[in-house]
Amino acid sequence: MDSAEPAILAENLAKSYGRTRAVAGVSLRVGVGEVVGVLGTNGAGKTTTVEMIAGLRTPDRGRVRVLGIDPRHDRARLRQVLGVQLQHAHLHNALRVTELVDLYRSFYPDPRSSDELLDLVDLTAQRRTIFDNLSGGQQHRLSIALALAGRPRVTILDELTTGLDPKARRRMWGTIEQLKAEGVSILLVSHAMEEVERLCDRVAVLDAGRVVALATPAGLVAQAGADTLDDAFVALTGKELEDTE
Repeated sequence: MDSAEPAILAENLAKSYGRTRAVAGVSLRVGVGEVVGVLGTNGAGKTTTVEMIAGLRTPDRGRVRVLGIDPRHDRARLRQVLGVQLQHAHLHNALRVTELVDLYRSFYPDPRSSDELLDLVDLTAQRRTIFDNLSGGQQHRLSIALALAGRPRVTILDELTTGLDPKARRRMWGTIEQLKAEGVSILLVSHAMEEVERLCDRVAVLDAGRVVALATPAGLVAQAGADTLDDAFVALTGKELEDTE
């Protein structure tokens, strides 16, 4: 999807940890209102890439803009337009769900209501539950609600439905489709092929810290001469995608 100002623009990002090169020149563009998926095996550089885009890690090389904002130098403006949900949330274990939601809502001038946020992630019944007493899947869903508290125009979701049961997974897919209909731009890291095929306009395949393919889900299948997206991934990377469900 073309836009004069893309929601996310990442150019030639690189990051190493000692002698280990995690990301080796990744470029991505997410248009306004577009959902772009990121596929890759463990160690392919997915999480490091999205953390650099979110301003949580400093790239060794490259440039990032989120709605024209430099994540490294204008974090206050970035927080007003970007929502981020990462795999491992570090939240106050002794606070109740509603207390955490209200805390995050207080960071924004026009947040979504607590009721709306809890309904989006199906946690209304757990609103009085202490965070540490939630199941792993419920904690994961809460982290998604917190990422959406400020009505972000751009959202980064890392392993959106990992650990969720089939009903919760499909409910979350409906939430993403609702956000897309509202014009929210989404960068979605996922291992789930069905999820990627349903939600993503385009998909970037990462391998060894590089983008080895970028196309629509159907385009990747055609490019690889495969029958399914799973087969296309294997053909493009020579690797099987891990099952995290």
